[in-house]
Amino acid sequence: MSVTEQAESTTATGAPTPEAFEAEAVTFLEANAERRPVETFVWGQGSDDVSLFPERSPEQQEADLAASRAWAQKVFDAGFGWITGPTRYGGRGLPTEYRRIWGHTAAGYRTPSQSIYGIGLGMVAPTILDHATDEVKEAYLKKMWRGDIVACQLFSEPSSGSDLASLQTRAVKDGDEWILNGQKVWTSGAQVSDIGEIICRTDPDLPKHRGLTGFVVDMHAPGVEVRPLRQMTGGASFNEVFFTDVRVPASHLLGEVNGGWTVALTTLMNERASIGGGAGGLSLPQSTRLIEAARAAGKSGDALIRQQLAEIVINERVAGYTNSRAMAKIAAGQLPGPEMSLGKLSLTANMVRTYEAVSAIFGPALVADTGAWGTYSWHQYLLGVPGMRIAGGSDEVMRNILGERVLGLPKEPAPT
Repeated sequence: MSVTEQAESTTATGAPTPEAFEAEAVTFLEANAERRPVETFVWGQGSDDVSLFPERSPEQQEADLAASRAWAQKVFDAGFGWITGPTRYGGRGLPTEYRRIWGHTAAGYRTPSQSIYGIGLGMVAPTILDHATDEVKEAYLKKMWRGDIVACQLFSEPSSGSDLASLQTRAVKDGDEWILNGQKVWTSGAQVSDIGEIICRTDPDLPKHRGLTGFVVDMHAPGVEVRPLRQMTGGASFNEVFFTDVRVPASHLLGEVNGGWTVALTTLMNERASIGGGAGGLSLPQSTRLIEAARAAGKSGDALIRQQLAEIVINERVAGYTNSRAMAKIAAGQLPGPEMSLGKLSLTANMVRTYEAVSAIFGPALVADTGAWGTYSWHQYLLGVPGMRIAGGSDEVMRNILGERVLGLPKEPAPT
């Protein structure tokens, strides 16, 4: 590279120019991954799996985690892990534009799935960055972004699902530690997690929203027990977690004592951004698959089915535009408004439209395996939708948020 080229490859702040960064990313990917071929969907070819939740054996799960971790570490060490993060905690300190460049460039290559890190990086890490002590930030953020550790979110309880403020897991101060006792449920990834973000009740005498406190808990600590929950899909993607006299250092507090509701809202906002951040129900390839299913079943000329398919595609596109608006706000350093709740609700609403369309297309073939490609496989999708309608805040909670905070409607009457 000539002196002139070197000068032009960095900005005034010493960061690479976007063009130089993209070239750097391409060089890394070309050396470490295979290009993703242009994929064209042909009915009857390839996998017909459209399940929403992966159903893997413990051996498959372990192998997948090892591959994901190796790739995450390689990416981080090359400077493409936490692109926008503070350099103090292991980030590269570049603007959001560079993260988009990496995401767009990497999408053209075949790489191991990083979904196991989705909750940790999408929900827990931002909360740690906003609310944790420097000790906790320095202990965990770099390890999380490098893929060295996995994190989970410990919010829901058997008697307090969408009403998070009614949770009963207790934390009692004991010198320089807190002692945790209680149960959490529907915890994704707990079986492979190293740390978890937990919200506990620390003052039962305060109003329910004000007596909560957040902590970072070691998932390998004595007294932590993870039990898998069998779903109606047949798999066990979720867990219940029991805490018996689990000790947490006072330094692992998130925010202020009894200020856990603010901490929880930070996480929930990021959770809804992560869940609702897709195209609003189906990615374009799956929409194509659905349209081809109608053709294969000889129902592509049915006016009612055509209307159902059109509504799915339209709502998918509109939700995508709404999500882009929210992402633009975040990129500009602003807090998104109702777009996150709207995006999550749009996602599940389109999922419902999808299984209604699939039911109309295939009928009994959805519940009886005839061996035909691309028919009975949709039952895994249908069985997974109810879980998605609850995860990250139920549809009813999302409607209440939009009704009360956006439309200004009266609050839902409190139970007597």
